[in-house]
Amino acid sequence: MTLRFAQSARSSVGVEWEIMLADRASGELVGRGPEIIDALAASTADERFTVTGELLTNTIEITSGVGATAAEALADIADAVDVVRAQAEPLGVALLSAGSHPFAQWYDQSVTDKTRYHSLIERTQWWGRNMMIWGVHVHVGVEDVAKVMPIVGALTTFLPHIQALSASSPFWAGERTGYASNRALVFQQLPTAGLPWPLTTWEQFEGYVDDMTRAQIVADETEVRWDIRPAPRWGTVEIRVCDGLSTAAELAAITALIQTLVESFSRELDAGRTLAPLPAWYVRENKWRAARYGLDADVIVGADGAQRPVREHLAETLERLSPVADDLGCASEFAGAAGILATGTSGERQSAIADASGGDLRAVVTHLIAEFEAGRALPPRA
Repeated sequence: MTLRFAQSARSSVGVEWEIMLADRASGELVGRGPEIIDALAASTADERFTVTGELLTNTIEITSGVGATAAEALADIADAVDVVRAQAEPLGVALLSAGSHPFAQWYDQSVTDKTRYHSLIERTQWWGRNMMIWGVHVHVGVEDVAKVMPIVGALTTFLPHIQALSASSPFWAGERTGYASNRALVFQQLPTAGLPWPLTTWEQFEGYVDDMTRAQIVADETEVRWDIRPAPRWGTVEIRVCDGLSTAAELAAITALIQTLVESFSRELDAGRTLAPLPAWYVRENKWRAARYGLDADVIVGADGAQRPVREHLAETLERLSPVADDLGCASEFAGAAGILATGTSGERQSAIADASGGDLRAVVTHLIAEFEAGRALPPRA
């Protein structure tokens, strides 16, 4: 099988943000997504952003256009949030984002009426119906297909850092899970989700997709739902490991971090250096540790099994990558990653709210709605 990898500008960036719809008074999820999307279809047809449905009717996904900078892509996201909010508010619907809803139950949710979603549920059954998860996907352009799989492999070393920074799903169906990112472990139950296989060349990826389609496991490469994957149709590497981000500032920070990491790896390849990912067994262990402990995890950082606190290793990585962020014009957004290290993640804030309110998870949803509402003050489009 030959897969064409589309042309894209190096280190260009695009963002997808999955957003929950909740009743403003009760905090319960509401299935108003199709109604809101239909109402916006005509008025947003010529916009750079898109607003689409997802597996569940309680969710919408907003997607930026291709940005030369992180700020440009995030401005698209801000525009999309504004038009969705204007449509949702008169319905009494509030917007919020996290990796999970603190108390919603899967059996109260409706699946969007599309063949591909019904087919997914038919195949995956209980696990598919439990996919009450929300995430962020960041695409970064890669100008040379030969770089794609080495960059995917190199990014797996930093998967726990990104996952820990974005961790926002400590509660599930009304229970405290003990995990910083319960979403990470729920999502990987889907047949083609989870960590990427350790493939090193584009030809190996083509062979993998060929095998998967011939065996009728997937219809095409878009059904390969790895945490980090090539996106041939867009000419990008797509990082899908993030929990839903609760604030615009966190979205900006992690977008810039991912863009900067990809550019740094591209420069290493340009210099003739080899990108050596961690052994796959360490990558798997690191993912579990980040899901369980978040920013309190110790992660394996070398093929010799050397371990570091993820906070320390991430702080050093941010300092090292700072000049690259300057070159990409995303220094202000990139600085937000250090801010998350200093002030804590959404999941940590949610747990603190629950503790302060005697375990009242409705108070946590009220907090998430308020955080998202405050995010309407994204930087204006230049």
